[in-house]
Amino acid sequence: MSEQATVNPQTMDNIVSLCKRRGFVFGSSDIYGGLASAWDYGPLGVELKNRIQRFWWREMTQLHDDIVGLDAAIMMHPRVWEASGHVESFADLMVEDTVTNERFRWDHLPQENRAKKVSPAGNPLSEPKEFNLMFKTHLGPVQESSSVVYLRPETAQGIYVNYKNVVQTSRVRIPFGIAQVGKAFRNEIVTKNFIFRTCEFEQMEMQFFVHPSEDEKWFEYWKQQRIESYRRMGINMDRIRFQQHGPDELAHYAKDAFDIQFLFPFGWQELEGIHNRTDFDLRRHSEYSGKDLSYLEDTTGERYLPYIIETSAGLTRSVLMVLSDAWEEETIAEGDVRTVLRFHPELAPITVGVFPLVKKDGLAELARNIERELRQDFATFYDQGGAIGRRYRRQDEIGTPFCVTIDYETKENNTVTLRLRDSMEQVRIPIAELSARIRQSIKEYQRVGA
Repeated sequence: MSEQATVNPQTMDNIVSLCKRRGFVFGSSDIYGGLASAWDYGPLGVELKNRIQRFWWREMTQLHDDIVGLDAAIMMHPRVWEASGHVESFADLMVEDTVTNERFRWDHLPQENRAKKVSPAGNPLSEPKEFNLMFKTHLGPVQESSSVVYLRPETAQGIYVNYKNVVQTSRVRIPFGIAQVGKAFRNEIVTKNFIFRTCEFEQMEMQFFVHPSEDEKWFEYWKQQRIESYRRMGINMDRIRFQQHGPDELAHYAKDAFDIQFLFPFGWQELEGIHNRTDFDLRRHSEYSGKDLSYLEDTTGERYLPYIIETSAGLTRSVLMVLSDAWEEETIAEGDVRTVLRFHPELAPITVGVFPLVKKDGLAELARNIERELRQDFATFYDQGGAIGRRYRRQDEIGTPFCVTIDYETKENNTVTLRLRDSMEQVRIPIAELSARIRQSIKEYQRVGA
């Protein structure tokens, strides 16, 4: 790691500015003035998001032989949401500043404001009223009550209603899990903090089905598995903590619940939830659908409704976490400042930048050939414009962990300069060893992160 000194604290303004300037995140419909709570992921943002998703998917499925995947539809039978309790109780209390018309979630206001019934600006508040968080639409050519469907507010229900299908087709046996990544939609009263809380977002969820007598054992197991996953991502563990839900905070379905929180620039906030959902979901879907969702143990003949241990993380929230954790500004030896994103190499949108020292004398052609070779194994970027130091800085700012420079010595002895983002160290290595050296550096970074 670099021993350079950090020169200013991280703020959301820093991160939002970098995201727009470098093509991570744009405001949706920006040329029309934008749309509140909607964001578009640019060329670097979509790569970062996809890499976080792939990291999670590998952790949950490839590295666990008892977890399978699923991709359920966004629109589901409306009775699903009656069974889950969303139609009846998926609502927040909303209040409005009677002067500015600004809206707030009642439970997010400080206790003093609630007691006095005034907004943060000191203006009177309207009476609290329920605000349903589900988006309602119609399926079919005629808009009538029988055609009402909802955009799913969570991905978990798609797993529960397919649980029996998975058991019958995948030869899984309890304990086992079903993992899914997908879009969800919530008509939030207040959206804020960039991509942290939005109406359209993506979830990474895994539902683990267990015998009712083993729920606490598996609950503790998944708590530790999920916290360790962030260590393997290279996240600073000083910014990660558990927060248990109190008795008055537990959801109606939960026996126990912990949040994994991250220290964002705006404070500690939920990143992922681990919940013991008991048999609530399968029991409710059995009642509402009329289908038997019990599980039969082959060896004992016991029949029961499994308990469910849920891990539920926000993908878009994870993008903000990774950006927040990686962003840093530091002074360097020459006295100026560089902005660097210290992504884990497996998460970086670009793994290797390739630069000819100059465009002439065949160096550009040679650099292009090396970049094409590296492209087979890594995400690469070719740049031949500007001073080499400026090209390094551009790659530092978007989190590229490795840069390769081709110069006149390359033509003489087939060696290149490999520059490391975090330490800014430069080493001379043969072209034939380049790919292997980069792979080894990635593995070493993984060990440090673990």
